[in-house]
Amino acid sequence: MGWDGTGRDGAAAAAAVLCRRDGAVADYRDRPGGDCAPRDTGSCRGDAAGDGKGNPGAAGPGAAPSVRLWSDFLNVHLHPRSLYVIRQYLHDGDCGSLEAFGQGESLLQDPACLEELEDRLHFFVEECDYLQGFQVLCDLHNGFSGVGAKVTELLHDEYSRKGILTWGLTPVLSAVGDPQKSFYRVMNTALGIAHLCRHSSLFCPLSLNGSLGIKPQPPVTFPYIKYDASLDYHSSAIVAAALDALTAPYRLCSCQGSMLHFADSLTFSGRKVVAAWAALPLPALSGSSLPDILSAHQQDLPWKLLSSCREQKLSCCFAQSVVLRGICQEKSSSSCPGQPRSPLHSCDSPEQVLQQFLHTQFPGAFSTAHVLQQPCDTRPPFPQFFSPLLTTRGFLLDKAQGFSSAGVESIPVLAALQSSPGLLPLLSGLCRELRAPSARRWSSLGTAGLEHDDFQEALEELRTLAQCYETGLGAGGSEDEADSD
Repeated sequence: MGWDGTGRDGAAAAAAVLCRRDGAVADYRDRPGGDCAPRDTGSCRGDAAGDGKGNPGAAGPGAAPSVRLWSDFLNVHLHPRSLYVIRQYLHDGDCGSLEAFGQGESLLQDPACLEELEDRLHFFVEECDYLQGFQVLCDLHNGFSGVGAKVTELLHDEYSRKGILTWGLTPVLSAVGDPQKSFYRVMNTALGIAHLCRHSSLFCPLSLNGSLGIKPQPPVTFPYIKYDASLDYHSSAIVAAALDALTAPYRLCSCQGSMLHFADSLTFSGRKVVAAWAALPLPALSGSSLPDILSAHQQDLPWKLLSSCREQKLSCCFAQSVVLRGICQEKSSSSCPGQPRSPLHSCDSPEQVLQQFLHTQFPGAFSTAHVLQQPCDTRPPFPQFFSPLLTTRGFLLDKAQGFSSAGVESIPVLAALQSSPGLLPLLSGLCRELRAPSARRWSSLGTAGLEHDDFQEALEELRTLAQCYETGLGAGGSEDEADSD
């Protein structure tokens, strides 16, 4: 389920479209004429809304309006009852915006609105042969965090035995902003995390921001992607590609576990929040085997953190779900006949190779591994912002190639959801910033539709949640202090 207003807002809109797709992630893009097939627009050819190289709006006469998100290219046919428009607020409109958590929460306290949502929900649930659970995607930085909180509460009350996986999205933030708006953004984020965790099986903040505090840190960088962080068309495509891999374990027909089982494997001991990691693409030479590729990354894992919290100096996590897709599954021969070069080369299957690698990198952590042969499809409308060091299949070249009209059509991806101590500075940092004396002058919570006691209760929940990620090793405290700088 994706929740948005009459307009689309940053990464949440793109991700909501992606996660409405059903079936195996390995082949959904190849279904000709399917509901999820991208629209064949001039934007993909360079003669309408964009030029296919990540430059929306580079067009000639008679061009369509400039593209802001990569999901603007998609032609997803939705059932009329699957859309519920919040008409009180318009995104980028003249009627005001949904700015505060309390405003969003109050929208779903209207009995008429609640009854309409329940009717629509029941309509689709009754059509399901086997209901695993629900995915909720909502923005954290504005009033939609309050809308998402009430939605998860509704789902939890009616379907407590089903999985509720919630993704909180935040667009790339400017380092310079109005102090009052920055405070409200942090308040919305903190309240959203506290309330969404309360009624969700699992919650993951997902963003390219370096942090979500009052003073945002620079956005995430990727060694083989040159994207414009200020362009939602670019950032939402990266987030959607990561979600495509992260959600594969419970969307594939070959996987036995349900959404609830998936969440339970990551969120034990009260750790409802998980962090997302992704290597887009996974650095790999063309023709290399999986053991060779992973062996090359024994000292330095190639993935980047996509949850706006600090990277750990040490490889440490409590539990993780890792997905690898798009790597040749052939085993390389050892340098000495009959003698493997490493423990990875002695494994019998790609899943065992990845599992062995994870046990080596994260000793003591509960790890699940999934290997998919199908790569991540990056043909248009996916922006072509890749390094010239990549082949059309996303593998590394020895030297940069000249411009190719084909572009990068697919990439190998390594993605993970982790429950790790690295979430401690994010959660405790939000509490500290909202309790700082300088924040009190912006705390006009009554006008935002939120009682002061409710606000304090949510902060206490967030503080208690942060304590679940303490390890007692002393590292978390120093990072906690650094996060406030």
